[in-house]
Amino acid sequence: MREIIATDKAPQAIGTYSQAVKVDNTIYLSGQIALIPDTMELKEGEISERIHQVFKNLSAVCEAAGGTLQDIVKLNIFLTDLSHFATVNEIMAQYFEQPYPARAAVGVKELPKGTDVEMDGVMILSAY
Repeated sequence: MREIIATDKAPQAIGTYSQAVKVDNTIYLSGQIALIPDTMELKEGEISERIHQVFKNLSAVCEAAGGTLQDIVKLNIFLTDLSHFATVNEIMAQYFEQPYPARAAVGVKELPKGTDVEMDGVMILSAY
């Protein structure tokens, strides 16, 4: 049985997808970019500011599903410029504690709305 997870504390879907889908105690988190939920505009400034916004958006969806970022077991990071990988690592350390989730960082040509970072993931809740 699937349960759709939605919150107004994260950007609304800009396509044919849900913010997250829960199946049993597993939550599949859709990709989040640096959209500001209230305005649906991309966060401006340095990439570090957009990375923080992406983590805030992911966190809001995790909370709507009954968990936190610490419940993420697999995180996928998509960057249009892999030279920002060190910045992602620095910022990620502010949001996660050990044990860290499994992770992939992938360089891509482009991302939705012309942004430079997107993340999705899978989280597991310890209780149903």
